[in-house]
This record gives sequence, structure tokens and C-alpha cells, in this order.
Amino acid sequence: MTHIELPDIGDPTGVIMTAQQETELGEAFYRNLHAQMHIDADPEIKNYIQSLGDRLAANSDTPQQHFTFFVVDENVINAFAGPGGFIGVNSGLILLTEQESELASVIAHEISHVTQRHLFQTFQAATRMAIPSALAMLGAALIGAKAGGNGAMAAMMAAQGMSAQYQINFTRDNEVEADRVGMQILSKSEFDPRAMPEFFERMQQSTRFVGNHIPEFLLTHPVTTARISDTRDRSEHFDYRQYPDSLTYQVIRAKLRVLNSGSPRLALEYFTTMFNRGTAQQQNVMNYGMALAHAKLGQIDKARTTLQQLVQQYPHQSQFMNALADIEMEAKNFTRAAQLYEGALQRFPDNEAMTLSYVRALLNTHQASKARTILHQFTKHHTPDPDLYELMAETYSKLDNEGESHRYYAEGYYLLGQTKQALLQLQLAKRASGNNFYLNAVLDERMEQWKSEEMAQKDKD
Repeated sequence: MTHIELPDIGDPTGVIMTAQQETELGEAFYRNLHAQMHIDADPEIKNYIQSLGDRLAANSDTPQQHFTFFVVDENVINAFAGPGGFIGVNSGLILLTEQESELASVIAHEISHVTQRHLFQTFQAATRMAIPSALAMLGAALIGAKAGGNGAMAAMMAAQGMSAQYQINFTRDNEVEADRVGMQILSKSEFDPRAMPEFFERMQQSTRFVGNHIPEFLLTHPVTTARISDTRDRSEHFDYRQYPDSLTYQVIRAKLRVLNSGSPRLALEYFTTMFNRGTAQQQNVMNYGMALAHAKLGQIDKARTTLQQLVQQYPHQSQFMNALADIEMEAKNFTRAAQLYEGALQRFPDNEAMTLSYVRALLNTHQASKARTILHQFTKHHTPDPDLYELMAETYSKLDNEGESHRYYAEGYYLLGQTKQALLQLQLAKRASGNNFYLNAVLDERMEQWKSEEMAQKDKD
């Protein structure tokens, strides 16, 4: 992790921390999260939550600030804001929402915690706190242990060895302000402000019989009757109108349900039960969910027939086209899959999910050179993530370039917060790089940087 000192944040606005320090803290925080939990790497899910967040952030008090929105594969109901504009939403919370405005209300609330500097105000009692300690505290307090509230507290105390005064819990005033500002963001972004109190009330009702297993979101963002009443009163000041859900929101929820159900049969049962409810479009989303479940169960023909119909009916919905090609990959019909991806990319150029799947299909049809060209073109306009680096590593391995292969594996491990494994991959890359001057220079620079960070971490442990 980056070795910088967190400055004294006695100023409640947090302005003493420079923009660069905040960026470094946020990036280190995000890497640390990868080491603690599973961040959803599905490109369609990532792109949806990022685009939804960007739409809301553009209407915040600081539209120029960069935000990174991501989904955590966890059924626990939670959402949290970290330093540097990193905002996470658990898949369990997304599935709990019943309309897109409800999901938007949670994200707008978290954006407001960032723009109103609430996170940094909680550090006021801790002067000159080192980054590793701050990350441990943030990780334990914002995300919590999977066991629930008591586990979260134990994890936090064990991680930091600090007194309870350093807990990251937003005050009632913070929550009220985040609700107020978040509601303004919702309205400006063309979402229903009334969705905020509706979702809070449903969350409160859903926890009446859960005993000690209170959702993590309610531990860090307590929902009281007074707070629900306050947000409802505020929402009445906005004009009433209909706010239809986007088809993409419905499709992403269906995909998450299949991925997080624990069993494709359970997902299939759910979609079958829900099929005759709702509008024709909602029933088609159920069809999509059933197709994904059928594919997971190896029932490729059923999945293919359904998806072909959806592609014809919704030619501008990329997820249906991508799923149709994906089932050919699952059936190991790699040549056919490559043809479908190539055709789909003409309709949806620069689509991340299709591009990366197309590369995988090319690797399986012995076209590694073409795959490399596509990947390097893609990275010119996209920030690499661990999955992209792994795909680049596989591509170079297919090209018998082990030096570059290990280099990209190293970059992927680093983003996952696994610095030791990253350094090991750099060492392997050095052995395989031979007299490649450029590659050796890159490897030496990264090795020096990561070793310095690892030493700084050891000094603080």
C-alpha cells in the first residue's frame, strides 16, 4: 500500500488533504478491498453501475470529481463510500430494490457523503494517521464482517487496535444532510425522490424479525422512523410524475439473480414463478433470466431459442446479443461464438463485455495475434482492471512471450492487493525477458515501487 501520512484533518472540510493524497488513499483502499472480498468483474454489471453512478454524480455539488462505482458480490444488504470517490454497492442491496430510482437513491446518498466531506470529518480525532491503519479501519468499519454487526465490530478492533472513538459511523446530522443532498441529486438526474423514503421504509420493515442479523447498511446508516418521515416530507416538495425503469436495470438485476442465487435451479424457479406478473417487457426480462439459468444447467438449445427471440425483439439491447454469443462459448462452439461477437461488435462498437469475450473466443481458435491487437487497441480508451490484465497475460503466453505474460499477471495481482504475488511475477518476468531493454526498464521501475510499498507496510504492521 502507498506509504504516505494522512494529514491532520482538524479542518472539518478536509481541505488540508491534497487531491493527490486523496487519490492515493482511494486507490490503496480499493486495492485493499479486492484482498478482502469479491468485487464483481462482470463487464455488463460494472458498466451499468458506473454509468448509473456517473449520471448521478454529474448532478452533484462537485460534478468535476471522479467517482468509481462497483458491485460487491455479497448478499448482505450494504452500500458504502470510501475515500477518493470509490463507492461500492452489494449485489444483495441491488436485488432488494424494486425500482431503479430506489437503487439510485442509495447511490445518490453515498455520493453526498463524499461531496459533503463526511468521510474525512470522521478522521478529525486521529492526527497523523498512517495510510495502512486508515485502510484497515475503513475496510472493517464501512464493509463489516459477513457475520453481521458484532462480527464487524470485532474485525475492526482486531484490525486497527484502536479505541472505539475512531469508528467510522456517520452522525445523524451527516445522514440528514446526505439524504437532503441526495434527494436533490435524484431529482436533477430524472429519478424519483419519493423512492428514497419508500426504500428506507421497506428496509426497516424487512428487519423487524431478523434478531441480531441487522443488515450492515443499517448499522452504518441507521434508518429511524423520524428519518423516514423527514425524507418523505422532503420528497413531497418535488413534482409528482412517473419514472419508468430502464430495461438495462431490469436486465442487470436478472443477471445478478442468476449469478448470486447459489443454484441455477433456484434462479429458474424464481423466474418461472414471476413470469406471468408485470408488463410484457418485464416478462421478457424473466425470459432472459430463464435463458441464463438454462445455459448454466447445460440446456443450451432452450437458452439459444429464447435469446434468439429476444435479440430479434430488442436489437438495440446489447446484453441479449452478448448472452447469445456467451452460450456458444459455454457450449465450446468457439468458432461460432467468435463470429457472433464479431458481428455484434459492428452493432455495439467498443462494448467491453463483447470485446473481452471476443478475445477469449479468438484465443480458443488459435488467433492470439489478432487478440493482442484488439486488446492493445482496447486499453487505449479503457482503464485496465485485474481481469483485463489476466486476459493480456494469457494472450502473451499463447504467443510464447513469457516475459510480457508474467508482467501482466503482476499488474493484475497488484490491483487485487496481492503485492507479494505481484513481485514474484515480476521476478519471473525478469528471468524470461532476456535482453529486452524496454521491458526490463518497466519491470525494474514497478519492482522498486512495489517493494517500497511493501516495506512501508511492514514498518507499520
